[in-house]
Amino acid sequence: MNWLGTILVGLLAGFLAGKFLRGRGFGLIGNLLVGLLGGLLGGLVFGALGFRWSSAIPQLLVSFLGALLLLYLVGRFRKRR
Repeated sequence: MNWLGTILVGLLAGFLAGKFLRGRGFGLIGNLLVGLLGGLLGGLVFGALGFRWSSAIPQLLVSFLGALLLLYLVGRFRKRR
């Protein structure tokens, strides 16, 4: 997948993760950025586990899971402060 496709999938994953968590996200722009970072995080984690993908659907799933993980971790960090 090319860079533009990867960015679009990450943005979509951030949007979906924000909707899934209902109000525990960071607003639209924040969730989109978290989706981009979550896509990278998910790609690193699943790539280290040996998973490979070549189409948009598995990449969207990995990005979505990465965005959820990142939103969860940042939310836990924010609650401690």
